[in-house]
Amino acid sequence: MQMEHKQFKGHVILLPYPSQGHINPLLQFAKRLASKGVKATLATTHYTVNSICAAHIRVEPISDGFDEGGFSQAGNVDFYLKSFKEEGSRSLSQLIQKFKDSSTSVTCVVYDSFLPWALDVAKQHGIYGASFFTNSAAVCSIFSRIHHGRLALPLTPESKPLMLPGLPPLNFRDLPTFLRFPDSYPAYLAMKLSQYSNLNEADWVFDNTFEDLEGKEAKGVSELWQAKLIGPMVPSAYLDERIKGDRGYGSSLWKPLSEECMEWLETKPSQSVVYISFGSMVSLTEEEMEEIARALEESNLHYLWIVRETEQKKLPKWFLESNKEKGMVVTWCNQLEMLAHPAVGCFVTHCGWNSTLEGLSLGVPMVGVPKWADQLTDAKFVEEIWRIGVRAKEDEEGVVRRQELIKCLKEVMEGERGKDIKSNANKWKELAKKAISEGGSSDECINKFVQHLMATVEQIN
Repeated sequence: MQMEHKQFKGHVILLPYPSQGHINPLLQFAKRLASKGVKATLATTHYTVNSICAAHIRVEPISDGFDEGGFSQAGNVDFYLKSFKEEGSRSLSQLIQKFKDSSTSVTCVVYDSFLPWALDVAKQHGIYGASFFTNSAAVCSIFSRIHHGRLALPLTPESKPLMLPGLPPLNFRDLPTFLRFPDSYPAYLAMKLSQYSNLNEADWVFDNTFEDLEGKEAKGVSELWQAKLIGPMVPSAYLDERIKGDRGYGSSLWKPLSEECMEWLETKPSQSVVYISFGSMVSLTEEEMEEIARALEESNLHYLWIVRETEQKKLPKWFLESNKEKGMVVTWCNQLEMLAHPAVGCFVTHCGWNSTLEGLSLGVPMVGVPKWADQLTDAKFVEEIWRIGVRAKEDEEGVVRRQELIKCLKEVMEGERGKDIKSNANKWKELAKKAISEGGSSDECINKFVQHLMATVEQIN
């Protein structure tokens, strides 16, 4: 799909929450819009602006009040979000103003649902505002009901599962941690609920999922949360291949070591490698690291384990010295390239929503080791609803022990159940591709949005 649309079809500013798991899907949506002739500008914080580079996407800085170090400079969630709201509103307003008298004035702000104040800024400028949710429709269904007073906290279905329209029965272990223990992360819970605070005023609501995957879940809550399902927001090379050269998101807050990983994978047999990553946020304990290391050693499988630089000191010394032959430990890599490699046969994941969608879109069987937040709900769907993986069970101390992890790895890589999981993974891979391909359900939703923007531009002109 070439970018040769001369006619101005509108200008969208996309505003992500500045963490890797939020920048990626919004940046990918920007690329989808640009491929359909819309001018797309990604507005991101000063601290993250230099880590983003994508063809046909303009990147502009806005302020969160901590321009040197972002969130880590703030050191406190409440403090950071308050500052981001004040400084972000001011600098976003300036950015919209900057384009006001140009030939490409801003038509719409697509903002991360974590930043509902951006809608107020859009309305002050008389332009459209669209909220973009970066988690599953199932999770949105639960939180929107809490916001609207249909569910009370804490959720404690120890005795019987939580039953909600459009969702499977959810047991206590399947619920987001914020809802089981509301006092554990009050600032994050408040942020999750604030996503719905002014949503009725938004012109569109988008969610990074797709009709075949979560149409039922979205429909079950449509009276409260009317989202257009436009996912999966995964680079085009791994799905429909309609955006030329789109092999990565175009943002990395860490330096990836993809080349040496690829060279190593080239030497391994098909579907023989376990790829392990807990994403950009999860921090494991030394005990959890030890159990994973022992499981890898005893399973005798090849592995590629991503351990961020800040986490490396927790790795057992014996492990790094004794396992050079079987595996590789690196600080960061292009996850999509690894998952797409024929040598990778299993993805051990924390079940963050982006990782879940990537594994599903690339047809890689998963072992879910969810740690907190929405990951627990995602893991339930991976194992029981889509049947594309298994979920490792924790012991009473909340640790997945080596025997449990070995059992899960063998089940996915070698067992009879593994054949069913592989078959389901391939099925979902095709459905993900179909959704975003020409005429697919997500592609049609994006087209309607673009058509609406075009009609608005024509009216103004």
